[in-house]
Amino acid sequence: MELNLKGRTALVTGGSRGIGFGVAQLLAAEGCNLHLASRSAESLEAARKKITDAHRVNVTVHALDLSKRENVVRLAKACGSVDILINNAGAIPQGTITALDDKTWREAWDLKVFGFINLTRDVYRDMCEKKRGVIINVVGAAGERARADYIAGSMANASLMMMSRALGAESVDHGVRVIAINPGAIETDRQVVRWKARAKAELGDENRWRELTKRFPFGRLGTVDEVANMIAFLCSDRSGYTSGTVITVDGGAASRN
Repeated sequence: MELNLKGRTALVTGGSRGIGFGVAQLLAAEGCNLHLASRSAESLEAARKKITDAHRVNVTVHALDLSKRENVVRLAKACGSVDILINNAGAIPQGTITALDDKTWREAWDLKVFGFINLTRDVYRDMCEKKRGVIINVVGAAGERARADYIAGSMANASLMMMSRALGAESVDHGVRVIAINPGAIETDRQVVRWKARAKAELGDENRWRELTKRFPFGRLGTVDEVANMIAFLCSDRSGYTSGTVITVDGGAASRN
């Protein structure tokens, strides 16, 4: 399916690995020029090389800690006008309300919550002036099924879902679409490391980690491509009447008892 994204410019945060990198690869395949942001210059350069080796697009990388407001301002200025923003940076640690200390909680929210808010604010102004643009917030399924052992993440994700719904209802008056996407359990490199550690502890062999994922829908974790394909479609004009909503890609897990 032709998505008609060729020549557009996308900014992807957390773009050097996992879902962010998967989205960046797919948008590049569709002809988008890219700005990729994350904390690691080394990882960003590796991502840039992989993409430019495969696709004839421009890829600019920005090694920045987006939990700092001044770095968000720098990034927005460096990128200039973009057509697509993929907010994807940040991971919030597991823990109960008594286990997570104040510093850990605030640092995680500075990146995942306020990082999304601040970058959206700066990019949204320009999109409204141009009367076009798409903002996709990659949030997470814990915002739909709250967990006490992941309370900081559940609360953060719920707030970003509400931001996406509220802003996405108003944004259409300015020609801009805002959407949240909630990936479920996805087979990223980081998640595989976690599952391997668990398999080694429980089964004595890290290579048996897939046995532990049989309880998930379809008997497996979701793939990065399955999430990236949805995001690319949402970025395109083929999804031009979609805004102010949350789309979940979890194999139906959120609806299971």
